[in-house]
Amino acid sequence: MSRRALITGITGQDGSYLTELLLSKGYQVHGIIRRSSTFNTGRIDHLYQDPHETDQRLVLHYGDLTDSSRLVTLIEKVRPDEVYHLAAQSHVRVSFDEPENTGNTTGLGTTRLLEAIRMVGVDTRYYQASSSEMFGATPPPQSEESRFYPRSPYGAAKVYGYWMARNYREAHGLFAVNGILFNHESPRRGETFVTRKIARAAARIAAGKERFVYLGNLDAIRDWGYAPEYVEGMWRMLQADQPQDYVLATGTAHTVRQFADYCFERVGLDWRDHVRIDRNYERPTEVDALIGDAHKAEHDLGWRASTLPPQLAQLMVDAEMADLGLESGVG
Repeated sequence: MSRRALITGITGQDGSYLTELLLSKGYQVHGIIRRSSTFNTGRIDHLYQDPHETDQRLVLHYGDLTDSSRLVTLIEKVRPDEVYHLAAQSHVRVSFDEPENTGNTTGLGTTRLLEAIRMVGVDTRYYQASSSEMFGATPPPQSEESRFYPRSPYGAAKVYGYWMARNYREAHGLFAVNGILFNHESPRRGETFVTRKIARAAARIAAGKERFVYLGNLDAIRDWGYAPEYVEGMWRMLQADQPQDYVLATGTAHTVRQFADYCFERVGLDWRDHVRIDRNYERPTEVDALIGDAHKAEHDLGWRASTLPPQLAQLMVDAEMADLGLESGVG
């Protein structure tokens, strides 16, 4: 019997890469998707299987983190060996506009899923997608021992989810781990996230389709890595002998301004000619610098990031150029 994994947020960036990884390892993967009048499975369409096939390795189920009874039903039906909880309202700036929705899905949604696992009594290992945004105003470098000081409703909701996972581990004996992942990007990143926004704009400007891109705080410092490497770290956490919490990060610091420079340089342009500031994209409370210390993950799990921001920017721009039918370096 192949191992069964259940993924919330399977249609997102991380969910799609994790699905590919688990399928390559022989898992049967079950994913929870929200019902919509339009298809939102673009990131996993290449993995689609006809639901009439008898030996399905990828199975999708309708469900929602706000529906406790449905989560119980799905846990009972799937009885997964591993649960990867990736779903959330994950846009930090939007969380200021929708704080209640963010708390209900990102925070309480975690509790509903953990409680469903406890109620069904399934023997499973649980991965909680925690975030570097939990550290917020805490000075870098941030490690597993750093204190949390969230500066957004999203960060606060993630702190709640982190402690609920810890509580279920300590109170109920659940094999639950928190993966505290620093920013990780890819060509599959949502178009409203700053790295994808910049990479896409650089390609489109080089192709003559746009003139400017509008950004917020150019001085924000982030630790950007490559998403496919980070989902490998998620999987390794659930293969460990004992459940522990881990930071995954590159340990490097780059500003939004630098990332823009890397992207526009890839297409032979000067970012200063095309970047404009829009204060609407700035946060009410800013997080100045997030730089992770992933030494524990390297020591315990043998995990280490290999793709750094300059290379990440190049591969993201190359993907955008390819989508336009062009080669990098034009412009």
